[in-house]
Amino acid sequence: MTREDGAVSQIPTPQPDRIGPHADEPHERSIGGLLNRLRAAVLGANDGIVSVAGIVMGVAGATSHRDTIVVAGVAGLVAGALSMGAGEYVSVSTQRDTERALLDKERRELAEDPEDELAELAGLYRDKGLTDALALEVAQQLTAHDALAAHAETELGIDPDDLTSPWQAALASMVAFTLGAALPLLTITLFPPGVRVWVTVVAVALALAVTGYASAASGDAPRVRAVVRNIAGGLLAMVVTYLIGGLVGRGLG
Repeated sequence: MTREDGAVSQIPTPQPDRIGPHADEPHERSIGGLLNRLRAAVLGANDGIVSVAGIVMGVAGATSHRDTIVVAGVAGLVAGALSMGAGEYVSVSTQRDTERALLDKERRELAEDPEDELAELAGLYRDKGLTDALALEVAQQLTAHDALAAHAETELGIDPDDLTSPWQAALASMVAFTLGAALPLLTITLFPPGVRVWVTVVAVALALAVTGYASAASGDAPRVRAVVRNIAGGLLAMVVTYLIGGLVGRGLG
């Protein structure tokens, strides 16, 4: 661009590290990962609350014996926590294996045909709106810095240095489920027979309100709708299992 005095003004060139996979907020990927883990923990706790509340309410509908309710509740807590942990481990392990396979494929392609890979990366940046020249320059600089990371983040949406740990995911699921399950188990066993069911219903409803709100907040979804839906689902589960427990208890008696 030429100014009126004849001098050529300098147009700032976009910095490569602000383009492409890094164009958003500097820590958007980390924040997104944290929110996903928080949401998973909230949902795990929610599962623990509803699952064990249903179990202990069903048994309470069949019998008033505290020991029987405790045994059923503890069994449900342990089985549910182990199931959640195992399921999360298998799921994340499969995801991690897939990500590693994709990264290995990308490494081979970079080693066998680096020119085509560079052209492919530049094409991805052109698709994001950069000019041909700038897209090629960005692709060249990012390739020189870390070719695998550039391709993995832009093509695959994977951070090679931040693959999810299946053991961490399994442990987090187990802990979240256990914490959620502990609430109905404690209320149904610690309070006297005359009020234990109602105390459990109120405690579970309040806990589900909290988890529903937290889940919605972590995903920036409507809070009230999520809270109402969560409480309604939990109450329905408790009512159904209590009634079925009562019917089974009378049938066996």
